[in-house]
Amino acid sequence: MQLLKKYMPILDWLPNYKKKNLQGDLSAGLTVGIMLIPQGMAYAMLAGLDPIHGLYAVTVPILLYAIFGTSRQLAVGPVAMVSLLTAAGIGALNPDSPEQYLLYALTLAFLIGLIQFAMGVLRFGFFVNFLSHPVINGFTSAAAIIIGLSQAKHLFGIELPRSEYLQDIMVNIYQNIGGINWTAFAIGIGGIIIIKFGKKIHKSLPTPLLAVIFGILLVWGFGLTANGVSVLGDVPSGLPGLSSPSFSMETWSILLPIAITISLVSFAESFAVAKIIQGKHKDYKLDANQELIGLGMANFGAAFFMGYPVTGGFSRTAVNDQSGAKTALASIISVALIVITLLFLTELFFYLPKSILAAVVMVAVYGLIDAKTPKLLWKTDRTDFFLLMITFVSTLTLGIVTGIIIGMILSLVAVLYKASRPHIAKLAQVPSTTIYRNTERFPDLNEGKDELFIRIDGQIYFANISFIQKQVEAWEKEKGEALAKVILNFESVISLDSTGAHEIEDWINNWHKKGIQVAIAGARGPVRDILVKWNMIKKLGEDYVFINMKDAVQFLNKEEIKENFDSKRYALQSNVK
Repeated sequence: MQLLKKYMPILDWLPNYKKKNLQGDLSAGLTVGIMLIPQGMAYAMLAGLDPIHGLYAVTVPILLYAIFGTSRQLAVGPVAMVSLLTAAGIGALNPDSPEQYLLYALTLAFLIGLIQFAMGVLRFGFFVNFLSHPVINGFTSAAAIIIGLSQAKHLFGIELPRSEYLQDIMVNIYQNIGGINWTAFAIGIGGIIIIKFGKKIHKSLPTPLLAVIFGILLVWGFGLTANGVSVLGDVPSGLPGLSSPSFSMETWSILLPIAITISLVSFAESFAVAKIIQGKHKDYKLDANQELIGLGMANFGAAFFMGYPVTGGFSRTAVNDQSGAKTALASIISVALIVITLLFLTELFFYLPKSILAAVVMVAVYGLIDAKTPKLLWKTDRTDFFLLMITFVSTLTLGIVTGIIIGMILSLVAVLYKASRPHIAKLAQVPSTTIYRNTERFPDLNEGKDELFIRIDGQIYFANISFIQKQVEAWEKEKGEALAKVILNFESVISLDSTGAHEIEDWINNWHKKGIQVAIAGARGPVRDILVKWNMIKKLGEDYVFINMKDAVQFLNKEEIKENFDSKRYALQSNVK
């Protein structure tokens, strides 16, 4: 039973449900459900699908996440970024008909579900760490701009070719701006004003729904379809039927790169917001791997019930939490509201102008554009700033998929670069103490002409040993023939591979040949194990391995070491027999 609860968290919280949580869950469920109606349809349209599929995507997928997910407040469903990525990925296939387009969307949801579920089962949740914050920030801001501009055709009421490149979108808008439908544009601007500023009247106002009602009444009441205002038209009623994705390997091979991209990006977005909200409550634990399973199951639900790729969204999750959600029952209540809408209320959306849905998307993505982080990084970390900007510009000009791939590659390059250049310090004695500090930070230290004390921070391995060696050689050259004592401070060395061990052995041999005394101080247990395996302690001599810098310095200076415990045992003990 415990194992079942681990993989189906609903079995843990539902039997122990507290009545005092019902009011908050009910309020949050209804509020988010009301948000989901216009957002679901708007995001589906952004993904290139009929709006009804946005409502289908917030039925079974949300229920499945409520069963398998670990977050109590995460609101799963269509989001702007994933919708745009879906449109970009499917657009590359050039589908012949709306039916084929839908088939590709279902297949994409299935592949994303498969990737996320497999990552969760294999406990690969740590993979998301390869998407650094600057990369996500740059990608998100650029994607938000592209998403917003992609809605210009609905806001202006003009025909524009589909594109995910900023330069193409701007040229297309410029060439077609003369055909703007001013009535549709005015309705869209009215919707933006309602959504953007309605919250100032009262935080709990469902402003997207109010904008929808405003648009429908305006078009229906004044017969504005005669003015060329584009509306949704007939929206099918009823619950989603069963559907099946394509199992063609050719289709899979084309969709796989975008599926991997969406899997990682959507999980990063979802887990980030879930972690922030969980930090406010702390009455449950988030499990990254189980979250992958939950999101994977949600996408399976989208694939087999006429939806398209889903993930946890920032804005809806924040609203869910602020509205009082305590458990995933809030999400189940949201689904109930969507089901009622699908069964009885879809005909009310016939006169919903597409410019209103464009307004919903535009306001939602506006909050994703972050100008503060680049400014902060420019002042604090130039490397991360350029990482952010390259990702940002690449996404804008080369496309959504290319941009995030470039960002991920740059993240890995940055990690490798930093790992290949560990911090190394030359130490010297703080006057009148037995404390040793970095000579670059403290200019008034006592540094003997015949001594070289080196501290290496981090791991020593094949990727950084060359950098370390060059620095050590430079310091040795500075000392010249006066050098008589070397201490390698390993207090901050967390691991040592065979390449690093081999190189350090060569250093010790070379120093011994020159008549230089060598000692090792503060090596951790795992590092001592490696030193023993390589017989380095034996070659160095057990007398030259110490628990701390003070003992090592006193020994090399031929001073008496006064300790009331067996320090040598703590310096030498290893698990290696």
